[in-house]
Amino acid sequence: MPKTLEVVIAGGGAVGSACGYFLAAAERADLSVTVVEPDPGYQFASSARSAGSIRLQFTTPANIAMSDFGMSFLKYLARGELGLHHSTYLYLANTTSGAAALRHNVSVQSAAGVSVRLHDRAALASAYPWLNSADLLAGADTTEGEGWFDGYSLLRVLRGSNERRGVLYVKGRVAGLERGPGGAITAARLADGGRLACTHFINAAGTHSRDIAAMIGLDLPVHARKRCVFVFTCPEHIAPCPLLIDPSGLWFRGDGDRYIAGCTPAPDPNVATDDFDVDHDLFDAVMWPILAHRVPAFESLRVTGTWAGHYDYNEFDQNPFIGAAPGAPNFLLASGFSGHGLQHSPAIGRALAEWILHGEYRTIDLAPLGIGRLAERRELRENNVI
Repeated sequence: MPKTLEVVIAGGGAVGSACGYFLAAAERADLSVTVVEPDPGYQFASSARSAGSIRLQFTTPANIAMSDFGMSFLKYLARGELGLHHSTYLYLANTTSGAAALRHNVSVQSAAGVSVRLHDRAALASAYPWLNSADLLAGADTTEGEGWFDGYSLLRVLRGSNERRGVLYVKGRVAGLERGPGGAITAARLADGGRLACTHFINAAGTHSRDIAAMIGLDLPVHARKRCVFVFTCPEHIAPCPLLIDPSGLWFRGDGDRYIAGCTPAPDPNVATDDFDVDHDLFDAVMWPILAHRVPAFESLRVTGTWAGHYDYNEFDQNPFIGAAPGAPNFLLASGFSGHGLQHSPAIGRALAEWILHGEYRTIDLAPLGIGRLAERRELRENNVI
């Protein structure tokens, strides 16, 4: 049967591979899917270099819904392969304004069905006895639906499933796009001279998505931001250990018999897409004093490893751009996740597959995340960006 639906996906990380997964699940004989990925071993993939966490404690209803589906999908796929660990996030506040913001966030999350709990200082001290809560006013955690997993394993499971179902992975990079009547994309040209005809094109290229958007004249405010993760051990075992977000913005969580931690650097500049150098001074000068203050046992911590990864950071409002681009109705965006693309990849993949196969979103309505809000300067800001 002739292929009347030819989908080309730029980027074979979690988001691009999830798009391929849900398209292949339709089992359409008239459908072909090709994923173009320049780093097939995923050495520098943001998904593989992330902390691999999933949470419901967002402030945007669409993000909450995507995480909820993401956890359901991970449970379905897990079967011992993904290292899925059920836990919670613990957000802390130490100022009156911070506590008020936390209460507001909890109300939004509760309205969306999240089993979120608001704690005062005494409740925090009782639930987390290893925590220095003397300067805290409030905290929030959940009873279910959050945790962490291995991002690289998710990539391998998605790709393996896709290839078994006929999705083609091509090592390469999109270097140009051909357009037809009405501005529609008709083919993607690769850097090695190859050409892939398409009826639909998905830009899921992460930190490279800005360059691809520029091929259709779209100035996408998405840039690479570097995040350093530090691995450390501590003689004293901390339990229960959630993924804790300190009021300073620093976070840490358990990882077996060790811990990992990170924070947003100040300043936080855009970086080159090949800059993966670790800022070792960040830990000694900024992070260690905060860790030792918040958890007295961490005064005896020992750093054992580090790595750096990238966010495809949306400078406009820290929420992704999803859906059709202006002037190119079959050019679909999946970019600007600002650190939460891995956990939302299943929901994004399902949504864009619905759009291609049915012309509409049939489960979670992601229309509010469309690129139209950029031209209108209508922010849909996510307040809980880590």
